[in-house]
Amino acid sequence: MATRDGAVVFEDFFPVMVARLGARGFMEELSKGFRLLMDKEKGVITLESLRRNAGMLGLRGMSDEDVRSMLREGDLDGDGSLSEREFCVLMFRLSPGLMKGSKEMLEEESTDSRF
Repeated sequence: MATRDGAVVFEDFFPVMVARLGARGFMEELSKGFRLLMDKEKGVITLESLRRNAGMLGLRGMSDEDVRSMLREGDLDGDGSLSEREFCVLMFRLSPGLMKGSKEMLEEESTDSRF
């Protein structure tokens, strides 16, 4: 993450990761990221677990509303938390480079029912 004229600019490294790790390896890395952020007892990313782990993402000092907005962005079923599937979908949506090749990647991984 870098700043340009005071605005946050995110560099999209996901396409490079896919190229290096392959589709399966990349999905495994996303799963590891999910597990780092999730509430261990509930098995989902909650407001509290995301707030608690925001520092690992380089997002220290985020307001509660910012954290809630992040959750809302990916919460497809409206339960106030992110399942592993919702987390992976959100990561794809946030990466313009992955969105271009996501159909092929998902087809390659279609035999893995975890995602």
